[in-house]
Amino acid sequence: MKKQTFTLLICLISFSAMTISCKSKKDASETPNVQSEMELKVAEYAFVDLHSDLYNNLSENEKELIPIFMQIGEIMDGLFWKQTFGDKSLIDTIQDAATKDFAIINYGPWDRLDNNKPFVQGYGAKPLGCQYYPIDITAEEYANFSDTTKKSLYTVLRRDEAGALKTVWYRDEYREELTKVCELLDKAIEICENKGLKNYLIERKKAFQTDDYFASDMAWMDMKDGNIDFIFGPIENYDDKLNEAKASYEAFILLKDVKRSADLAHFIALLPALQKELPCAPEYKTFVPGAASDLNVYDAIYYAGDCNAGSKTIAINLPNDDRVQEKKGARRLQLRNSMQAKFDKILLPIGKLIIEPEQQEYLKFDAFFWNVTFHEVAHGLGVKQTINGKGSVDDAMGSEKTSWEEAKADILGLFLVCNLIEKGEIKDLSVEEAITTYIAGILRSVRFGASSSHGKANMMCYNFMEKAGAFTRNEDGTYHINFKKSKEAINEWSGLILKTQATGDRAFAEKYRNENGSIPAALQADLDKINGAGIPRDIRFNQGLEILGIKK
Repeated sequence: MKKQTFTLLICLISFSAMTISCKSKKDASETPNVQSEMELKVAEYAFVDLHSDLYNNLSENEKELIPIFMQIGEIMDGLFWKQTFGDKSLIDTIQDAATKDFAIINYGPWDRLDNNKPFVQGYGAKPLGCQYYPIDITAEEYANFSDTTKKSLYTVLRRDEAGALKTVWYRDEYREELTKVCELLDKAIEICENKGLKNYLIERKKAFQTDDYFASDMAWMDMKDGNIDFIFGPIENYDDKLNEAKASYEAFILLKDVKRSADLAHFIALLPALQKELPCAPEYKTFVPGAASDLNVYDAIYYAGDCNAGSKTIAINLPNDDRVQEKKGARRLQLRNSMQAKFDKILLPIGKLIIEPEQQEYLKFDAFFWNVTFHEVAHGLGVKQTINGKGSVDDAMGSEKTSWEEAKADILGLFLVCNLIEKGEIKDLSVEEAITTYIAGILRSVRFGASSSHGKANMMCYNFMEKAGAFTRNEDGTYHINFKKSKEAINEWSGLILKTQATGDRAFAEKYRNENGSIPAALQADLDKINGAGIPRDIRFNQGLEILGIKK
C-alpha cells in the first residue's frame, strides 16, 4: 500500500484579503501521512504470513505434493473470479493502486464487508445471482423454468440462441480450467503415497468430470491418518444470494496438528449425549450423525477462491451433503493459526475496547478456539428433516436456511462449550471466559456486515441476547455481562432456532430475521468506536511457496 504525503499551507495575503491554499514541500518529519479512503479500506485487512512449523513434519513425498496442490488452488481461484464477477481482467482496468488491491481482496468491485457496496466507478449493485445466472433473470422466469437440474449445486443457468433459459453443467461451463486440474491431479495421484489421500484425489478427479461429488466426499471422510488435507472444488453456496443454490470454487491446503487433534478425539464420542441435552423438545433433536465424524486441528498454508474472499474462514465443517453426513458424519477442521491471527489482531483489541475493565480478564484465546470448534460441531445437531412433512429443513427454510443454520451453530456452539466446561470435559476454561469471548466475538464478526448469511446470524444472536439482558452498557459505553441472564438467553435462543428449523417455519423465520437481523443504532455507535480505534476488520495472507521457504 502506497501512502500519499502532502502539506497544505494556508497563505494569508494581507493586501487582497484573500485566503489561498497551496502545496509546499517540507521536511519529511513535518509532513503528515494522509491516506485516501481506499487506502484506509485496504488497511482494514491486517497482513498475516501463512506458514506453519508443521511443514517440517512432512515427509519428502508429502512436500512434493504441496506445489501441485497450490497450482490447482490457483485454478480454483480463477474459477471463483469467473463465478462471482466474470472476468479478472477488471484488475488491469483499475489505475489506483489501493482500489486495485481492494478489488483483489474482494474478488470484484463490491465491498464484501460493507453490504457489497460498489467501490469502483461505473459499477452498481452486485447481482444477487453473481454469474451463476443471466444478469437479467427474474424470479418469475426462474420459477417457471421447468428444468429439474436448475437447483443443482453444479449447474449454471444460461440463455440459448432464442433467449430462453437453459442449464449448463460445471464440467462444460468450465471445461478448459477443469481439464488442467485433472492433469495436475494425475501428477499428484502418481506420486502420492498416503492411501486415503490418493483415493480421495482419484475420486475428486472423477467428480470434476461428472459433477457427482458423492464418492469423493465419502473418500474424503475416510482420510484419517494423513498429515496433509486438501479441500478443493465447488463447495459452499453462500455467494449465490438469488437462490443459495450454486456452489463456489475454493481451495484450502492444510497441515494436521496430530497432537492437538488427538486431544479433541474423545469429544466425538460425546456427540450422541450432547444431542440429547440440547435445550429443546425431544422431537427437535432426533438427527443421529454418522459415527465416522472427526474433530481435528490444522494449520492452514494456502487459501483460494470463496474461502479467501473478504473475511477469511477459520474453521471447516464438511461435507455439506446430508447423505454423507447420515452415513459417515462430518469432519470438523479447526484452522488454529488463522484463529490465533484473528484473535490477536482483532478480537482481543475489540474486547479491551468494549468490555468493561473488570471483565476483560475473561477474554481468552482458548475460549475463542473452543467456541469456534463447537460452532462447527453444532452444525451436525438438531434435525435434518422437518417433523411435519415439509421435507428437509433446507428445502422448508428456503432463502432463510443459511442465516438460521449459522445462528444455530453460533448459539448451540456456545451452549455446548458451557455444558462441557461444567461437566469438566473442557478444562482450564471458565463459563465466564466462554461467554465474554463469545460476546466480544459477535462484535468482531458483525463488522463483516449484516447482508451475508453469517451477518444476519450474528445480528439475530446479538439482538436476542441484548433483549434478554445478557449484557448492558455502562455510562462510558463499555459492556457489562450478566452471566446468569446470558445462560438463560443461550438456552432460550437455542430452543427457538431448533423449533423453527424442525417445523420448517419459514414465514416466522423471515419475519423474525427482518425484525432482528439488522444493526441497531447503539451497536453502530460501538462499531464506529471500534473502527475509529484502527482495529483491523479482518486478515489477508502472504502465502505461497516462498512464505513456506520452498524454492520454486
